[in-house]
Amino acid sequence: MKNTAKIPLAKPSITELEVSFATDAARNGWGEHCYAYIQKFEEAFRQHIGTQHAIATSSCTGAMHMGLAALGISANDEVILADTNWIATVAPVVHLGATPVFVDILPDTWCIDPARVEAAITTRTKAIIATHLYGNVCNMNALLEIGHQHGIPVIEDAAEAVGSTYFGRVVGGVGLFGVYSFHGSKTITTGEGGMFVTNDPELYERVLTLSNHGRAAQQVKQFWPEVIGFKYKISNIQAAIGYAQTLRVHELVNRRREILAAYQDTLLQLRGVSMNPELAGTRIGAWMPTVVFSEETALTAEVLIPAFQRRDIDARVFFHPLSSLPMFGQEKRKSVAASVASRAINLPSFHDMTAQQIDRVAEVIKDALRG
Repeated sequence: MKNTAKIPLAKPSITELEVSFATDAARNGWGEHCYAYIQKFEEAFRQHIGTQHAIATSSCTGAMHMGLAALGISANDEVILADTNWIATVAPVVHLGATPVFVDILPDTWCIDPARVEAAITTRTKAIIATHLYGNVCNMNALLEIGHQHGIPVIEDAAEAVGSTYFGRVVGGVGLFGVYSFHGSKTITTGEGGMFVTNDPELYERVLTLSNHGRAAQQVKQFWPEVIGFKYKISNIQAAIGYAQTLRVHELVNRRREILAAYQDTLLQLRGVSMNPELAGTRIGAWMPTVVFSEETALTAEVLIPAFQRRDIDARVFFHPLSSLPMFGQEKRKSVAASVASRAINLPSFHDMTAQQIDRVAEVIKDALRG
């Protein structure tokens, strides 16, 4: 008989602040006030990132879709991105008719390898997507230099990187534009939601128009769209929750970092174990604590997931290489992305996680290493 509660992979931190704002939006956020919390959320998040502009969206995928569309990405274009990514990053590329070009990752950060990016550039390359995987940080200086040399914009997929910084700059605000996710598992959540940020005023105006069915903000003629746009707007009630979460962002990020540090204090003492790195000049948001096992341990997610399940603990596999998915039909290849995916696992992390729960998770890994 079990005497311990299940440990979930993730869950949000919702306080009276979020409840009070959402209640106010539900009671009063209609008519002329229907965008009040959206505007507050955008402004607070914009200030946190340090960009000139922000647009709240219904998802990070939608934010990416509109950003790429605003750049004119279309058929016959190529977009370079890491082979290690969730499908949400590549889906907008495919929806726009462009060709995704998957390149390998670095073995330490699990983020896109700049050398592989440079080698993959062709005359058709129209964008480079830098995904800050699990809150780890891409080598933005190298990517920006490559982009500058070839006249190609660098875009940041910061869906998982709220709280991460790169040489003092908040990630997502370093490239031409950045996108964020506020899914229920993320450090900041609105249940479902996202954000587009940029310092480019013309790009901002194009995305703003696309986000509202193609109606320009300056258009005085009612119900007059100028282009075919999208409907990726977040709701006022969701934005009320996001606004409250943004006011708490430092508290939320610091707690994630504390949890990762607690895992590292225990697990990095074990032979054959590595975890999320924090390289010089970076500060990681620590959204998803991840363990990678050396090949000598012979430990895989296939072995570990059932072991966690037997202890009533949620854990998650590392992202499969996009190139291995059936819709892309590429031959399996030896790569860092494939190797790491077979030897890695994501661990539970949530705001009110206790020291005892962290110990329970760590014990599964210790037992597995003991054989």
